[in-house]
Order: sequence, then structure tokens, then C-alpha cells
Amino acid sequence: MMCETVGCCEDKHAGRQFLTNEERIGMLEEYKQWLENESKGVQEAIAKLKKAA
Repeated sequence: MMCETVGCCEDKHAGRQFLTNEERIGMLEEYKQWLENESKGVQEAIAKLKKAA
């Protein structure tokens, strides 16, 4: 299942076993963007904690 492969759990393609390459690329690009946003949030939290210390 794709969700297990990329670590996400979107119901967009639930129940399907075989995705097209374009669908897989799109899902991976969305996941990459999510990871980049999460990383930015972590960096901001670290900077805030360092400033408060």
C-alpha cells in the first residue's frame, strides 16, 4: 500500500493497489512539501526556544 511506503495516510487513493507513476509522483511531491513545512516549523520552534533561554 502506498501510504505505508511514503508514511502518509491520505484516503485519496484508498482501496487501490496499483497507482500510475504520475499518481505516485504527485503523492511523493505532496509528502515532500509536508516534510519541508514540518522542518520549517521545527526550526522556528528551536529558534524560539534558544531566544527564550
